[in-house]
Amino acid sequence: MGEFVAVRGKRAPIHPGVVLRETIFPHLGLGVKEAALRIGVTRQTLHRIVAEQSGVSPEMALRLGKFCGNGEQVWINMQTAYDLWHARQKIGKQVEKIKPAEPTKEFEPA
Repeated sequence: MGEFVAVRGKRAPIHPGVVLRETIFPHLGLGVKEAALRIGVTRQTLHRIVAEQSGVSPEMALRLGKFCGNGEQVWINMQTAYDLWHARQKIGKQVEKIKPAEPTKEFEPA
């Protein structure tokens, strides 16, 4: 599933809900209702992710990682890539103008 997390340049990374809707659930022969029951969340909660209306939280990543057998980090990475790409589209030009902070004195570890 690493291909879903790769940097995609001008194309947005795939939302984790798309992966669930188009790959995982069909492969397992499951609908949202059954999958939600099996991972211990409401149908509405899972539907919002599958409909790309909500992101994958750390708690949901733990559930999906266990259920799908691919670990939570895959789901967190997909969501982070998706969120960062969209944030970069929104405020990237503003961020480019920010100058990095420079320390005023030598750092001394405690």
